[in-house]
Amino acid sequence: MPDLPPKNSLRMPVWLKRHVPNSGKKEAVSSEIAKRNLHTVCDEAKCPNRGECFSKGTATFLILGDVCSRNCTFCSVSQGMPKPPDPLEPRNIVEAALTLRLTYVVITSVTRDDLPDGGAHHFAHCISSLKETIPGIGVEVLIPDLKGDAQSLDIVLCAKPDVFNHNIETVPSLYPTIRPMAEYKRSLDVLSYAAHYALRPHVKSGLMVGLGETPFEVEKTLRDIFAAGVDIITIGQYLRPSPTRAPVVEYITPDQFDRYASLCKEIGFKKVFCGPFVRSSYHAQDIASMADKTIIQASPI
Repeated sequence: MPDLPPKNSLRMPVWLKRHVPNSGKKEAVSSEIAKRNLHTVCDEAKCPNRGECFSKGTATFLILGDVCSRNCTFCSVSQGMPKPPDPLEPRNIVEAALTLRLTYVVITSVTRDDLPDGGAHHFAHCISSLKETIPGIGVEVLIPDLKGDAQSLDIVLCAKPDVFNHNIETVPSLYPTIRPMAEYKRSLDVLSYAAHYALRPHVKSGLMVGLGETPFEVEKTLRDIFAAGVDIITIGQYLRPSPTRAPVVEYITPDQFDRYASLCKEIGFKKVFCGPFVRSSYHAQDIASMADKTIIQASPI
């Protein structure tokens, strides 16, 4: 485990405090996930939007178990030796999607460096099962880097996801403390591979801010991501999921998020979702269906 930055006593600002109304769909989503023995990144990563998303009848499926083979210090997902993949998981996701009447499904996973293909075949099986069973459904995948292996990336891309997402997460200078087992260039190469693939999907990536990066570093990273061929970019505030994870260094103001959104437009990204509560799969269907050159910013209140 890398050394974490020193603790701080920052108070959460008013723009990060909000009330999300409850609805019957929240219980329906939670019940369906439990019944199918599925996991969501919403719960495992303690996403601040999970109450809102569940209330709207949506969730992001976390496949390949709930134990990650890496030790990123921003993430609350359990770390250790994962169990073998569940062969029933693709079918269970399809059944959950049918029950919840989903028209768009986001699938992500823990990192599985223990598997020869990094879990690529399992991703592909989930994608193909959904598309073969539910005509017209949209499928977005948020994949780990699969060690940058071209054959593994081919397996996922050949399944024809509508959106291919891999998050850069943070600026290069913070990788040793925030993503110690990842490589900045390798992640850029993964995005570039998808962007230049023959069966090209929409290519998406995301950043967290508030970990100690500078605006100059954010701009340089955004330009690297755009140069890799990314169409869709998300930028959101990092929020510490537990006391053992990396602390928040700064709460980025809504005005600064406005500046980042304008910068993304200037750089040339086709679709941008930028704001304090933004997460990679937050409002994913809305973003995927937006017209080119549209910018949406999450309401800070």
